[in-house]
Amino acid sequence: SRQVRGLCGTFNGDQRDEFTTPDGDVEPGVAAFANAFRAAGECPALGPGIPDPCDGFPGSRERAEAACAVLLGPAFQ
Repeated sequence: SRQVRGLCGTFNGDQRDEFTTPDGDVEPGVAAFANAFRAAGECPALGPGIPDPCDGFPGSRERAEAACAVLLGPAFQ
C-alpha cells in the first residue's frame, strides 16, 4: 500500500520498514534515518545522542500531541 512515507514512517503495520529513507533504504537507527531527510546545509546533522525536541521549547509537547491527534481521528481510519 505504501501510501504514507517519510518521517512519519510507512504506517503499514510492519515496524521493520518504518525508517525507510527517500532513496528506499531502511536505516537501523533514528539518527541516520532523520539525517537522510536533511536539506543539505539547512540544519546540522543529528549525532548519536538524540535530544528530546520538546525539552527546549516549553509547551511544545502539548502542541505536538494535539496536532498528532489528528492522525488518530476519523480522517485516517
